[in-house]
Amino acid sequence: MELSRIKINIVMARKKMTVSELAKSYGVSRTRINVILNQREVTALCAGRMAAALGVDVTEIIED
Repeated sequence: MELSRIKINIVMARKKMTVSELAKSYGVSRTRINVILNQREVTALCAGRMAAALGVDVTEIIED
């Protein structure tokens, strides 16, 4: 499963959320969230946790 960095950035902008705030909501360090955001493929669990941290449905942040 591929996360869309652009879609995640749009959601973050809409919610006025920083990467540090996203990392705190996800439950990892800022460094680790950057690694996750820059990966090409992530697990379904990771995508689900990212969606939950952003407060959106997973379909809103994955590549089409």
